[in-house]
Amino acid sequence: MADPKPITALLLGDVSGQPGSRALFLGLNTLVKETRADVVIANGENAANGFGLSVSLMNQFFNLGIHAITSGNHIWQQEELRPFLDSEKRLLRPANYPPPVPGHGSVVLQIREHKVAVLNLQGRQSMSPIDCPFRVGDEHIDRLSKQTKIIIVDFHAENTTEKEALGFYFDGRVSCVIGTHTHVQTADEKILPKGAAYITDVGMCGPVKSVIGSDPAISIARSISQMPLKSEIADTPPMLQGVIVQIDPSSGKALSIERFTRYFSV
Repeated sequence: MADPKPITALLLGDVSGQPGSRALFLGLNTLVKETRADVVIANGENAANGFGLSVSLMNQFFNLGIHAITSGNHIWQQEELRPFLDSEKRLLRPANYPPPVPGHGSVVLQIREHKVAVLNLQGRQSMSPIDCPFRVGDEHIDRLSKQTKIIIVDFHAENTTEKEALGFYFDGRVSCVIGTHTHVQTADEKILPKGAAYITDVGMCGPVKSVIGSDPAISIARSISQMPLKSEIADTPPMLQGVIVQIDPSSGKALSIERFTRYFSV
């Protein structure tokens, strides 16, 4: 008999530096229990001091119960991680980087009695001109849909127009499209006409008093001087941000999407 219980997906925004990791250690277990999440996905490309992901943090995130780690344009910045892009199937890089880039852009997870696919794509507007996320996404969705109707897409992109267009383009073929990369949670969560959940950006797991995770003083100085000052993660109390998506396992369609923010005092 088919399992009628919805799949609850907890989808976390970009983990930014040590404060973001600290928020996961402080609050993820409680959040999973409260939401009764079946699958937990986090974007980890900024976890290592804002640039990339270390092997140690990757392992810590998996040990915390995160089922898959998505990423984006900063995933290449920690050389020690690169071999794991091929060997660790739960660690994703955007699928639309051209060959022979290491790694893979999608994974199929076993969650309860169901298979849950996760697809990672990256935008091209105001970013590197890599392969087309629409075309590459088509190829992956055609393949993944033969294994499961539950497909979760992390679209790591800068431009709102590109994000919304991709959401409508995939609507009816995936369970949800969540935007990452800009670190500012948007208030446009919705169920699209054909049943996909959508939000332009799920936000950030990182320091609250910051400029998208960075020290505000450095961000201000860079804007005023136009000097290429290196960003540093702000050392302030953190938050967890993301969305909770309920998915009907029989159809793969989203039943609901709810955004959240959890604050911590340390």
